[in-house]
Amino acid sequence: MNENTELDSYQKLEAKQQPNWPDQKHLAEVKNTLSNLPPLVFAGEVDNFKSKIAEAAAGRAFLLQGGDCAETFVDATADRIRNRIKTVLQMAVVLMYGSSLPVIKMGRMAGQFAKPRSNDTETREGVTLPAYRGDAVNGFEFTEKSRVPNPERLIQAYNTSASTLNLIRAFNSGGFADLRAVHEWNKGFMDNPANAIYEEIASDVDRAMKFMEACGVDSAELRTTDFYVGHEGLLFDYERPLTRTDSRTGKSYDTSGHFIWIGERTRDLDGAHVEFLSKVENPIGVKIGPTATRDDVLSLIDKLDPNREPGKLTFISRMGATKIRDELPRLMEATNEADSLPLWITDPMHGNGITTANGFKSRRFDDVMEEVKGFFEVCRALGVHPGGLHVELTGDDVTECLGGSDDIDEADLEERYETVVDPRLNHKQSLEMAFLVAEELVNFKR
Repeated sequence: MNENTELDSYQKLEAKQQPNWPDQKHLAEVKNTLSNLPPLVFAGEVDNFKSKIAEAAAGRAFLLQGGDCAETFVDATADRIRNRIKTVLQMAVVLMYGSSLPVIKMGRMAGQFAKPRSNDTETREGVTLPAYRGDAVNGFEFTEKSRVPNPERLIQAYNTSASTLNLIRAFNSGGFADLRAVHEWNKGFMDNPANAIYEEIASDVDRAMKFMEACGVDSAELRTTDFYVGHEGLLFDYERPLTRTDSRTGKSYDTSGHFIWIGERTRDLDGAHVEFLSKVENPIGVKIGPTATRDDVLSLIDKLDPNREPGKLTFISRMGATKIRDELPRLMEATNEADSLPLWITDPMHGNGITTANGFKSRRFDDVMEEVKGFFEVCRALGVHPGGLHVELTGDDVTECLGGSDDIDEADLEERYETVVDPRLNHKQSLEMAFLVAEELVNFKR
């Protein structure tokens, strides 16, 4: 394990949302094993990503992050990973085509195996068991054996993340992400109007590629793409063993992912998560909800980005459609006081959760898009670049979020509701969102 003792200052502070591991000796053995495993990402990759975040913060790029609410081991198959990547690539093409901005692609993948929960326990029909905290901690099945936190799952999370990253790198450097293959990304998805509109864009891109080929242009940027990964840095028993010292610079990097964010539940200024992540070189995100204050934002800047380093800090707004226009301006304005240029992006999912009459956690597509529109309106009013989109999605044909052009209703939720925690946009809804966000970006530049 990284012997930099400064990294362990978090241990003196309250660490929220941590599992109650029943076997501490077993946990110590697992942490030692993790600390000796190879890094999942590398310092140079992290630094490159940080420089791209800086470009977005300066208004010269747009960040797109998409993926599962909570990854599961059983769903880490080649087909499902490929479909998520294809969906993000398609969305990125739509956004680039519409806005003429470079789009930084990042998956909410290869590490999103832990989730914060409102309660430590869950009760069903008089039986109380530990809450499901993600596959890195325990199982989703409601049995005593499944719900006991098991440290071995941390090793499985690492191994699954490694195989996912291996596949991502193979896809994006081996021709899968070639812009001359934009039509191929639509194959395997069900026919729908969103795909038809995408095909029109793909045809335009295809013509542009052929024109450049005729001109002798054969840039590597057209044949491959950079695809980064990020997750919520929740579990210290996973993040700390994977934090390493770079041999070139002597600086510490959390090598579990390129981008690590702090959730709304754990962004306490005197809490362990902010303290720990203030010590690493990774670009850091912070979820900001309607309860945040101007002082919170200013203090987070001072703690996480004391040197005002371009690309270091991203604020992820998650206000809710009915609150964003009232609550976000005062927080965005505060960054000007700090002489700071963080990247502001929107998470339009987490502030718009509902429970349907038939008992499903869901979100309305119209509410999600209303929050996106509110985000752009606030950015326009304050002269801040709307820097990106953070969204829970899947490339699969699920029915988890209400609405969209298919008009998914409450009865439809019973057909293919597959998420283990929060509802995700399906492939079609994700493409619809990309078209609408592209329109907002075009309007913003006018």
